[in-house]
Amino acid sequence: MNSKLQNLTKGFWAENPILISMLGLCPTLAITYKVENALGMGLAVLFVLVMSNLIISLIRHFVPDEIRIPVFIVVIATFVSVVEMVMEAFVPNLFARMSLFISLIVVNCIILGRAEAFASKHNWLDSVLDAVGMALGFTMVLVFISLIREALGTGSITIWGDLAINFNPNNSPFFSSFYVSPPAAFIVLGLILAGSKAITAAKEVKSK
Repeated sequence: MNSKLQNLTKGFWAENPILISMLGLCPTLAITYKVENALGMGLAVLFVLVMSNLIISLIRHFVPDEIRIPVFIVVIATFVSVVEMVMEAFVPNLFARMSLFISLIVVNCIILGRAEAFASKHNWLDSVLDAVGMALGFTMVLVFISLIREALGTGSITIWGDLAINFNPNNSPFFSSFYVSPPAAFIVLGLILAGSKAITAAKEVKSK
């Protein structure tokens, strides 16, 4: 596979930050009771990861090793601040629900890990591709979890604002608020992780 394409796609499955590395579990468990939250977090992480990887890749030859981690954190924090200001101005309701977790992007292991493991060692294009792939892989898992939890927990899915799809017009008892509770987040994530491991194992057996 072309190296640039591999840098872009590895975050979807082979090196998915949640399914493989088990990173970013705090927002994964806390905010995935609504699809809208998952999309908001995913877009925020995409912006911060792409911009921080880009800048860190460009300045990597000028930053002494002794202070590289504090420099990386300052770069990441700058873009997190931009996201916070934009969200507070344009999507205040979403920001009110997620402000704590948006702030924690500064110390998110996915962001800092890609800065240290990849962006600080590769050119800007490869670093941006890596960031896009990792952020999209992270977002896909968030959205998948939130689709399950919100659909089963409320009988509807809120895509954005007032745009919603209702699955439960007759108030069926099949849908339960349990699915939007914190324990359900662990259960749904555990089932998804088990499924991903089973698929990976089946692929390995098939390739032998």
